[in-house]
Amino acid sequence: MAISTTKALTGDEPAGPPPEEGAGRRRGALLHRLDIKGAPYVFVAPFFVVFAAFSFYPLVYTSWISLHDVELATLDVMEWVAFDNYVELWGDSRFWNALQNTITIGVISTVPQLLMALGLAHLLNYRMRGSLFFRVASLVPYATSVAAAALVFTMIFERDFGMINWALGAVGIDPVDWEADKWPAQVAISTIVIWRWTGYNALLYLAAMQAIPADRYEAASLDGASRWQQFTHVTVPGIRSTIVFTIVLSTIGATQLFGEPLIFGQGPNGVSGGADNQYQTLGLLLYEEGWKNYQMGRSATVAWAMFLLLLLVFLVQRVVKRARSRTS
Repeated sequence: MAISTTKALTGDEPAGPPPEEGAGRRRGALLHRLDIKGAPYVFVAPFFVVFAAFSFYPLVYTSWISLHDVELATLDVMEWVAFDNYVELWGDSRFWNALQNTITIGVISTVPQLLMALGLAHLLNYRMRGSLFFRVASLVPYATSVAAAALVFTMIFERDFGMINWALGAVGIDPVDWEADKWPAQVAISTIVIWRWTGYNALLYLAAMQAIPADRYEAASLDGASRWQQFTHVTVPGIRSTIVFTIVLSTIGATQLFGEPLIFGQGPNGVSGGADNQYQTLGLLLYEEGWKNYQMGRSATVAWAMFLLLLLVFLVQRVVKRARSRTS
């Protein structure tokens, strides 16, 4: 640098930094400007490209199919029927039965699941020996295949040789036909969902609980708050956003419930949700229309009905949240 400056002063070399140094400065300034203004767009843009390729396009294509009469064997042959599929779906009793089953199974599985996850996370938040083991063990059901879990629980709820009916018989209660009756079948399917997802949600709650500052609990303890009061007035408000997140995930999962009732049916009845459609969900109805009845137009209509149902649920949630914020 000193030699270059001397040559520049004597006229042997033009004044200014060397070309390499000038290029480095320009590159650094460009990166600095990009880091300040354009970095978020650079990192976010690929996500939206992938979203458009694998999410937006299937949505548009499915909506287009739902406006046609299309069979599975001849997807390239479409007959325009406009909104006839939606009108037929609106008047189809199977759709309303599947919708009702989806809602009831969703409530039966989601509410106990999240409450149990909240209590489990609260216990795991205490300092105790082997806490890492219990945290890893709580993820084992989530890591288990849905097929394996459903098969095991199907054997447990089996009418003649199942463990549940054996335990009921030991205390003098008559055996229950878990697969044939509506409410027992829905309770059994909800049990599978609860077993698989409680530990996962508990770890989400645990991570949120550990982010709460310890001085809040110390202040509550100095004010004379009991453990339960600390939980209700410090822990729950501190993880409210995580609770909302898990409710959203559980709602989406309940709407798309498919594997558990399908395997629980143990054969052809699994697709139709039992002999009387007593536990057929919207996911099973979608599969039955498309891959059993070969009516892809109706199947796409059910898929869009599920999507619109989720949008309606989230819209109601936003309206209720905004109304609460105004009143408070």
